[in-house]
Amino acid sequence: MRARSASRDAGEKRRAFRGPALFSFGFRPFFLFGALFGALAVPLWMGAFVHGYRLGIGGDALGWHAHEMIFGYTGAIVAGFLLTAIPNWTGRAPVMGAPLAGLFALWLAGRIAMWWPAAGLPGRLVEAGFLFVLLAAALREVLTGRNWRNLPIVLMLALFAAANLLWHAEAIGLAVPAGLGQRLALSTIALLMALIGGRIIPSFTGNWMQKEGLAPLPTPFNGFDKAVLAATALALAAWCAAPFAALAGWLLIVAGLLHAVRMARWRGWRTGRESLVLVLHAAYLWLAAGLALIGLSILAPALFAGAGALHALTAGGIGLLTVAVMTRASRGHTGRPLHADKLTAAIYALVSLGALARILLPFAPISHALGASVAGLLWSAGMLLFAIGYGPMLLRPRPETAAPGR
Repeated sequence: MRARSASRDAGEKRRAFRGPALFSFGFRPFFLFGALFGALAVPLWMGAFVHGYRLGIGGDALGWHAHEMIFGYTGAIVAGFLLTAIPNWTGRAPVMGAPLAGLFALWLAGRIAMWWPAAGLPGRLVEAGFLFVLLAAALREVLTGRNWRNLPIVLMLALFAAANLLWHAEAIGLAVPAGLGQRLALSTIALLMALIGGRIIPSFTGNWMQKEGLAPLPTPFNGFDKAVLAATALALAAWCAAPFAALAGWLLIVAGLLHAVRMARWRGWRTGRESLVLVLHAAYLWLAAGLALIGLSILAPALFAGAGALHALTAGGIGLLTVAVMTRASRGHTGRPLHADKLTAAIYALVSLGALARILLPFAPISHALGASVAGLLWSAGMLLFAIGYGPMLLRPRPETAAPGR
């Protein structure tokens, strides 16, 4: 009874909101401007890489690129997802209006601080503060709503925020193991992808297959899924602690293979008629490949470089899963049909091609700079197309809640 009452009150609060549509729900500002930032940040980095100019705090262009794609772009999409999902989990009203605008402004201030060469320690503190404010908001909602099932996701957000602190600590010369912040951040995101993907992919796939009259349905969550998650956590912990150890390499390869088997149990090959569902399976395949390739780069660095393996996980896995979630959530929460139109399919294709090119073009008989630039521009074009195509629906109210005559 109390849960139904809370959900009803939350719905009334959402309907009563009269501020800008952009700040009526967390997915709106963070998906739109996260995509715009991704579309801008990669070409900025490629220009710095090709021409050698300084970029970011202290002029470390490579460090800026890695940090901003992980904590800037991915951090924005994680924020948009959690601020949208938590109200569904708890039945409570979403963060909206001035609090949401303030949180978005803090994210934006972090991006400016990381870009400004003279921002120094104050800029780093502002940037790091965003994830901790987001963590406080998420933890409050989950605890108040007594939504214990999703507490592990909030704890992983805490790890992500801690990884950002470690990154900054290393950058200012504190005694932090080299690259630990980056590895912990990527490990946390990989676990989030495995956990959340393991919920939504078989669920959305099963719903679509039932509507189409297809059987058998995806295998439900069981002991095998728990074993895959445990094996992944173990492999990533080994990688964080000893990134060049053969044991970490083998554990990551095993984890990648287990994820491929897990994904096969969801029967994604039967969803080819609906890109909105198929793309989720493609993104999860990138996660499996990314883990396995990172392991391979540890065991045989001469055969496969670590940068390519990391981009399989980031540009491929993170990039494709984020646009898959962004497009589906944006369509669903703005009252559009859950169907991928041609523009949406083009977004998926560009991000996928960009990630694939980043993995394969270093093996082509062209310069590394040219290959990386082509790959980056394809990936960024997918992000820009999302902002152009989905921006209007993110900036406007749901059609059924718009004022008469608008």
